[in-house]
Amino acid sequence: MLNKLKQLFLGKKSSEHNEDEPKYADHTSHAPTEDYAKSAEALKHIGDEYLKQRNLPQAERYFKQSLELDPTQFETYKNCGVVHYYQGRLEEAIKCYDKAIAIKPDYPEAYSNRGLVLNDLNQLEEALNNLDRAIALKKDFAFAYNNRGMVLKSLNRFEDALLSYDRAVEIKPDFALAYNNKGTALRSLNRAKEALVSFNKAIELNPNYAEAYFNLGETLNALGRPAEAMTGYEYALKFNPGLELCYGSLFEMKVKLCDWSDYENSLDCLEERINKNMNVVLPLTTLAISKSPTVQKRAAEIFTQKRFPSNNELSNYKYAQHNKIRLAYFSGDFFNHAVAFLTAELFEQHDKSKFELTAFSLKVNNDDMKRRIESAFDRFIDASKLSAKEITLMAREKEIDIAIDLGGYTANALPGIFALRAAPIQINYIGFPGTMGADYMDYIIADTTIVPSTHQQYYTEKIVYLPSFQVNDTKRTISDRRFTREELDLPPTGFVFCCFNNITKLTPLTFDSWMRILKQVKDSVLWLVDDNANAINNLKKEAVLRGVGGERLVFAKKIAPNDYLARYRMADLFLDTLPFNAGTTASDALWAGLPVLTQMGETFAGRMAASLLNAIHLPELITHTSHEYEALAVELATNPEKLARIRKKLADNRLTTPLFDIESFTRNIESAYTQ
Repeated sequence: MLNKLKQLFLGKKSSEHNEDEPKYADHTSHAPTEDYAKSAEALKHIGDEYLKQRNLPQAERYFKQSLELDPTQFETYKNCGVVHYYQGRLEEAIKCYDKAIAIKPDYPEAYSNRGLVLNDLNQLEEALNNLDRAIALKKDFAFAYNNRGMVLKSLNRFEDALLSYDRAVEIKPDFALAYNNKGTALRSLNRAKEALVSFNKAIELNPNYAEAYFNLGETLNALGRPAEAMTGYEYALKFNPGLELCYGSLFEMKVKLCDWSDYENSLDCLEERINKNMNVVLPLTTLAISKSPTVQKRAAEIFTQKRFPSNNELSNYKYAQHNKIRLAYFSGDFFNHAVAFLTAELFEQHDKSKFELTAFSLKVNNDDMKRRIESAFDRFIDASKLSAKEITLMAREKEIDIAIDLGGYTANALPGIFALRAAPIQINYIGFPGTMGADYMDYIIADTTIVPSTHQQYYTEKIVYLPSFQVNDTKRTISDRRFTREELDLPPTGFVFCCFNNITKLTPLTFDSWMRILKQVKDSVLWLVDDNANAINNLKKEAVLRGVGGERLVFAKKIAPNDYLARYRMADLFLDTLPFNAGTTASDALWAGLPVLTQMGETFAGRMAASLLNAIHLPELITHTSHEYEALAVELATNPEKLARIRKKLADNRLTTPLFDIESFTRNIESAYTQ
């Protein structure tokens, strides 16, 4: 996950830099003097020493002086390439390696380093060719095998990458970096437990290895072990306080555990780092913790520039106009997933006489929902083992007119496809509720509640306005199962507030409001998602700190989708979160007949529930301050007649208003595509 190429340049001779070599504490006191520089070789040696110290300007200076005296030094050209790489001057690094190879065509180290820079430039096939050449010249070249694995991983050839990493550690058993990289490949293959073994081996070999601790944290999180994951992130920051994304991941993990110690100060530090253009947090995490549209946009832009910048590797292209508009939906969630639950009927409703539909499935999970979605498309392509470039080329070969990204920066997405420009028009829709901060995403689909005209400045995309932004599947069935309060751990009597949003959407301010509400509504309970034991314990402690008994929090287990919808019947009112509103869960509750109370924020994610309530003609459930939110919650809980009127209105509006009118939604979005 962390493409730390700066660790990968080769290092055995004094002229080559290796991360494992000791660093000087003082960059000047140990520097060689100019009196020593009597020859090209001496100048080169001085440059080598400065390179070890990461004093790049001085290293470059001496390498250039050395080459002026003797322009046949292939090794000095190679080391000059290392300097340029560290400086981010990738094209100049390539030129240095080219000169080294021109002087010494059988120079494996130059081919290996050149392959790494090409990998960073996303020129993956050429990168692989260079690394294969390095290995052909030097059969036991552990560093080249490791670097080759990196390129193969970038090409989504994870099994082949594993073979390269295994060969690297076979040659060099103490190769911590290769063990770390092997772990990332295993994780990509959903072999998380094996990945843990590999990361732990890397840490055993290098106890200060920040990136390995970070990857250990990522994997433990994926395995549902957030407390251990948090420890991994803490160690990573201990050894590298500036490690990309780690500060945000640690913050997110504390939120997942509902550990709110020092929450406000940590959030301020995070936003301060974002404002300093530091890549410290995933954009999706920012949606849940920051209420500022400016901060959310900047975080997305920084992440995009670092990880998925616009890539002009593929040439420009033009298509002749097609008889049908060719739409392609890209998603890693075409199975039992929130995105699929929303979009399935849209695919079925599309007018096939006017539109040709292709699905690019970035992750395959063969369940009933996947089979249903597959049958709705003209083509359903399993792209799970293809690289971003291969998918983009396939989209161009099929002359896709409009590419719709349903993932954005969520777990199973692949933004590199859109960075390469898969289609002349590219749209961000539904999966990522915010701007992607990418100049190659042309549009985002919204409505005037989600993005008022005065908020357009917070989006790098142009806004496509629909009457209601969220599509919904009206074929979702609610089971006939009749739960008892006892089997759901609810008390025999009393008002039931619920919120089945992801636990990471909970913040101290939202929880403060909920506890004030419970205090005012006697015998009421708050029904939440059972995410992890630590979160449950911490939330109960937080309730007690606010004067509410921990027994008034009830936690719901995961159940089948149809039963999950039926379970909403046992609640009386859905309480929304801020700054990240309910999206799919809000429409789930409304579909099941449960009123949703929201407080509207200033961001896309913070205005979703308000959009849904406007679309179902229940604006009276939209509040604008925490005081309004709490007062209305208490009023509805203590005024059964008023709540009954709202429930009846919801029932009457359910199939007669835009929110669940799939035919009108489809015509509206098709009109937008056509325009």
